[in-house]
Amino acid sequence: MSGKKSKKKEKKAARKFNEKQIKAALKDLKKLLGKGAFIPAMEKYLHDDVQLQEANNEPKVGKEVCLQAEKELLATVTDFAGYTMKNIVVRGNVSYYEAIMEFTTNDGVQHRFEQVNRTKWKDGLIINERYFHA
Repeated sequence: MSGKKSKKKEKKAARKFNEKQIKAALKDLKKLLGKGAFIPAMEKYLHDDVQLQEANNEPKVGKEVCLQAEKELLATVTDFAGYTMKNIVVRGNVSYYEAIMEFTTNDGVQHRFEQVNRTKWKDGLIINERYFHA
């Protein structure tokens, strides 16, 4: 019986450690994204096999594909007003948070996206992320 208890304690301790790592990564992401450093944030935290999905659209698969798509979007941005994260929750290898992103594109349109991000982590990196828009 003590072997089962020991393994359960080990799993709980590992989960807590993993959650601490994820919380630290999210704190860093909050700083990076808040100042508009999207490419450095993606380069630092995306797993090579990442899948990113906007709402019900087809997911983008692979770090390089995701980086290229982000660079194309950012090329249209003329004014970055901000990115805020709040109500961050981490459980196991999954995190959730609310985000608001505001920017203006080269056609003069002002954008405001409110969303909930659901992120799955693997080895300290984002392996799967989905954005649920308001």
